[in-house]
Amino acid sequence: MKRKIVSLLLVLAMLATSLLLATSCVGNGPAGELSEFEFDTSKPVTITFYHTMGESLRAVLDKHIAKFNELYPNITIEHKQVGGYDDVREQIKTEITVGDQPNIAYCYPDHVALYNLAMAVQTLDDLIAATNTVTRADGTTEQLGLTQAQIDNFIDGYYNEGKQFGDGKMYTLPMSKSTEVLYYNKTFFDAHPELKVPTTWEELKTVCAQIKAIDPESIPLGYDSESNWFITMCEQLGTPYTSATGEHFLFDNEDNHAFVKEFREWYKAGYVTTQEISGGYTSALFTKNPAEAGNCYMCIGSSAGANHQIPKNDDGTYKFEVGIASIPQANKEAPKVISQGPSICIFKKADSQEVLASWLFVKYLTTTVDFQAEFGMTSGYVPVLENVTDNAVYAEELEHANGYEGLPLLATKVCLEQANAYYTSPAFNGSSAARDEVGKLMQICLTTTEADIDAAIKKAFADAVAECKYQAGE
Repeated sequence: MKRKIVSLLLVLAMLATSLLLATSCVGNGPAGELSEFEFDTSKPVTITFYHTMGESLRAVLDKHIAKFNELYPNITIEHKQVGGYDDVREQIKTEITVGDQPNIAYCYPDHVALYNLAMAVQTLDDLIAATNTVTRADGTTEQLGLTQAQIDNFIDGYYNEGKQFGDGKMYTLPMSKSTEVLYYNKTFFDAHPELKVPTTWEELKTVCAQIKAIDPESIPLGYDSESNWFITMCEQLGTPYTSATGEHFLFDNEDNHAFVKEFREWYKAGYVTTQEISGGYTSALFTKNPAEAGNCYMCIGSSAGANHQIPKNDDGTYKFEVGIASIPQANKEAPKVISQGPSICIFKKADSQEVLASWLFVKYLTTTVDFQAEFGMTSGYVPVLENVTDNAVYAEELEHANGYEGLPLLATKVCLEQANAYYTSPAFNGSSAARDEVGKLMQICLTTTEADIDAAIKKAFADAVAECKYQAGE
């Protein structure tokens, strides 16, 4: 009850702030409705940017802020690392209640849904569509909004994440992305030609059985995220998960019970383990010496975590070569792979010049090939632009991607090759709770020792929905 009261008080505070924002002026209209698009390049303006970047990424950012300032010397950008993604969310959530939020921030969709309780996030549709030009310090001009070529250059799945809030409006642009990929011990697969890299879940089950027959002490597959596994299966099978409108929590249904029960059989057969069940990222099992018991020969994990999938010995040699493929599919003709990684949102401000300056900077970060390439090479994240290989250095690095020290870029190659497969889930107040709870129910259902398995699975689903509703204040 105490948690619910605290949550209610926070919502009330954010709603009160939304009333203040609604009476502020951006241009000649209410906050968030830009009726003026003329950016005054002679007027000094300072904008703040909250992110999670470490030292090496901040160096890339600073380099490109300098390049941006050659075009717009009147814009001062103050950026700040605010811990991890959850730290960014928590700090902004507090600052919104007093109207002191930054201009720009790293975000995930559920963060934006939370901020939107106070209607604090600037919609981008009018900015994207703006056709007037801005004259830069070097005398060149640019269209304030996005050209059709710039829109088309975004990887569709990444770009469309900005519209997943139930009202059809655009709230974010993609910054840098990751997804799940299948890492596999290529040396082992090459030594056993009967093993084929699986492209479907049925093929994966067969390969797991074959590996178990070859090495009974192994756990053929490690899956890092129970939540991603559940959500991806819903997407691939076309079964309900959540909705941003109406009834939010839809995942308690017979079709979803069925695939969870099937994967429980995999777990009982010793085919699979997960991060929570094994007590840590399954990359630790994948990179073990294959002669050790309990190792994995395959691992489904984040493309951004490829550095942790490199099986390197202390002396610098490698235990085996790693291969990377797309994750298995329910239907190879309609592939679905989760889109992850940070986007950027802009917050409403009373001064339209702050909003326009923020937009110009966000546009620079998300549409500049050289920035996206350098940021991707440094971070391990996937650039959000289709033509990132126009950067010669990046193109050369991709050419040298391999299953050893070049594994991060090999992961990126796979990510770019499956650009048409990405999906994102609906975002609303409570979507993060849904993600957490389906991960927990997967863990419970895989490991349960209840005699009546169907009843145990049914209860786990019902409990998960109840907890989601509780956390969402329903």
